[in-house]
Amino acid sequence: MLWPMIAIAAGVLGLTVLAVLAARVWIEVRRLARRVEEASEAVARAAQEVENAVTPLVKGSVTGL
Repeated sequence: MLWPMIAIAAGVLGLTVLAVLAARVWIEVRRLARRVEEASEAVARAAQEVENAVTPLVKGSVTGL
């Protein structure tokens, strides 16, 4: 009767460890997703700034022809 109880305890312990690791992975994925979102917004802002900076140059070169 002792060995089945040890096996069940080991199984429960293993599942607990897997649950803790899964929670840590989930937290890190959320953190990474936030960073990716921030980087995406920064790239979009930079692209908009470049577009705004180039627009007067393009309009000036077209009217200069």
